Amino acid sequence: MATHIFIDGEAGTTGLGIRRRIEAVADRHDLRLLSIDPSQRKDPQARRDLMAQADITVLCLPDDAAREAVALGQDTGTRFLDASTAHRVNPDWVYGLPELDATQPERIRKARFVSNPGCYATGAIALLRPLVQAGLLPVDAHVAINAVSGYSGGGRTMIEQQEQAGGPAFFLYGLNLQHKHLPEMTQYSGLTRNPLFVPSVGHFPQGMIVSIPLHLVSLPGVPMIEDVTAVLKAFYKDAKTIRVMESEPKLVAETMAGRDDMELRVSGHSGQALLTACLDNLGKGASGAAMRNILLMSGQDIA
Repeated sequence: MATHIFIDGEAGTTGLGIRRRIEAVADRHDLRLLSIDPSQRKDPQARRDLMAQADITVLCLPDDAAREAVALGQDTGTRFLDASTAHRVNPDWVYGLPELDATQPERIRKARFVSNPGCYATGAIALLRPLVQAGLLPVDAHVAINAVSGYSGGGRTMIEQQEQAGGPAFFLYGLNLQHKHLPEMTQYSGLTRNPLFVPSVGHFPQGMIVSIPLHLVSLPGVPMIEDVTAVLKAFYKDAKTIRVMESEPKLVAETMAGRDDMELRVSGHSGQALLTACLDNLGKGASGAAMRNILLMSGQDIA
């Protein structure tokens, strides 16, 4: 039986990416897109009617609009996949990162409400959670996270500024250290203390590096770089879209652009380690992650 999908907010960057991915595999996975007339995109009744027809409604909306959309379609029976930040730490929603643990794919399959992870959070959690669970990193550790993303993650306005006016080569933002991805980073990594997170944007469209420096000599048991690498490899040995790679002398943020997988590395020496995650902020960090959740929610296997 076909799975019918309505993307509420399909004209945005993430929505368009999800739509393209669905169209590419629609026949193979028996997926059917329901589209709204552009003139009715803000019409609550028209949107609700499509939610009532949809098995899955994907929300590609700002946080407040996503909350309103859930209220609008609450009694229609549709299942929700929310790409916004609105519900990522809500206990009534399942976090849509299948690699979180062995039970997460099944939880996503069965859930009515699934929250798609944030791009920065995807990289940070992938690096930190295995170390916390293995006891290499204390739950109350002081952790610093740096990240650079392509400008496409900033939405239409930033894309236009970067492409039309040339844009700055690089800039930091979120300097109040209260980025909206912090709550999910903390909760799903297993930490009890918010990391110090410094995001930035480079003058390139897509790609991302999340980096976490660690003083191994200050951690319990003084683990070696090889120990950290072994924990990550064991945690992701069966993962289909996360790979632990050998260290490189340099990393380029655009390396994973256009892809829906992620590469993790551990570099360093003499008791110091640098953990890195390379991914596409629009792929594994947004639309690609949503596509895997859609397949799980429609009862199918994920590649």
